[in-house]
Amino acid sequence: MNALAATNRNFRQAARLLGLDSKLEKSLLIPFREIKVECTIPKDDGTLASFVGFRVQHDNSRGPMKGGIRYHPEVDPDEVNALAQLMTWKTAVAAVPYGGAKGGIGCSPGELSRSELERLTRVFTQKIHDLIGIHTDVPAPDMGTNSQTMAWILDEYSKFHGHSPAVVTGKPIDLGGSLGRDAATGRGVMYATEALLAEHGKSISGSNFVIQGFGNVGSWAAQLIHEKGGKIIALGDVTGSIRNKDGLDIPALMKHRNEGAALKDFHGAEVMDSAELLVHECDVLIPCALGGVLNRENAPDVKARFIIEAANHPTDPEADEILAKKGVVVLPDIYANSGGVIVSYFEWVQNIQGFMWDEEKVNMELHKYMNSSFHHIKAMCKSQDCNLRMGAFSLGVNRVARATLLRGWEA
Repeated sequence: MNALAATNRNFRQAARLLGLDSKLEKSLLIPFREIKVECTIPKDDGTLASFVGFRVQHDNSRGPMKGGIRYHPEVDPDEVNALAQLMTWKTAVAAVPYGGAKGGIGCSPGELSRSELERLTRVFTQKIHDLIGIHTDVPAPDMGTNSQTMAWILDEYSKFHGHSPAVVTGKPIDLGGSLGRDAATGRGVMYATEALLAEHGKSISGSNFVIQGFGNVGSWAAQLIHEKGGKIIALGDVTGSIRNKDGLDIPALMKHRNEGAALKDFHGAEVMDSAELLVHECDVLIPCALGGVLNRENAPDVKARFIIEAANHPTDPEADEILAKKGVVVLPDIYANSGGVIVSYFEWVQNIQGFMWDEEKVNMELHKYMNSSFHHIKAMCKSQDCNLRMGAFSLGVNRVARATLLRGWEA
């Protein structure tokens, strides 16, 4: 099942639990706007190359639309639509005043030079500048993009609209980015893990972990869990997978990775088959990579007691059902990886106020938001007699539905 079908399925289940009116249910699924643009740039060798860009704006009933921009060869309308919708529910679960959006360009960023990436980003911004804005739609980095990408968008947008630091989040600190933003999603994953384990009478320091993905989210989650005394016994990314039953030395592994070396070449661990990573025995499994990695083929062999969805849509609905029967507790993506959008909200607020926070305040407020969201999800689970995924979806959908009704959606 693709990401859009799975997201729609979860939404409809939540809508039934809440008893939403059928017309309102249908209305909440329909995107506010879908944009497709052709981005043609001159390459460094003088040839022309054309790429397709997308921006889906899903819902603005609770505030400006918010969502990342990803550069990846598999970016397509269905995926962008699903992720835009997920952002609507995620921002509502997090209780930040945003709606949902998502964007992307179908390209392989690793095959483009820095100057080609800049030209592509600027052309994309030129095509969508009148559709994004501080109080309309606020992009952020996602897979294949980073703070530099946001700096180019900010600069290009400002040529049309004047200096507008709040138009994107995830910017470099020197251009109004927030302290703590780089670590925000990974730190949020750590806070979410703490909250879930505490609910079951456990803690990070007494648990062992397997992490799939060692990019921004996975590396920060690994560092912060390691600092809390958690034992990371296996870890993998596109360069390979490694394990150490006594726990990986994460600071040494970070140094190894930052020097450009592959995980499989790390001397403090043994190489393992990447296919075995997700079914490795552990207390907590944290998928931080692409969607759909847990499916009906491998779900029966999952040995983790808890799964923290740091990636977007890592668990197929068929796998969800199998894992539930096995008694595996799954903390859903629309809560578990919401740290990034929460700190993006803090960055947006700082830019609008023109008053920047120190990192301690950012992390303290993030902790507060993550804990509050978890307790609201648990309350919804209790009132609706459902699992954590449906609790989170019901919470998010209910907040968006209430805002939509209060605004007078049928007028």
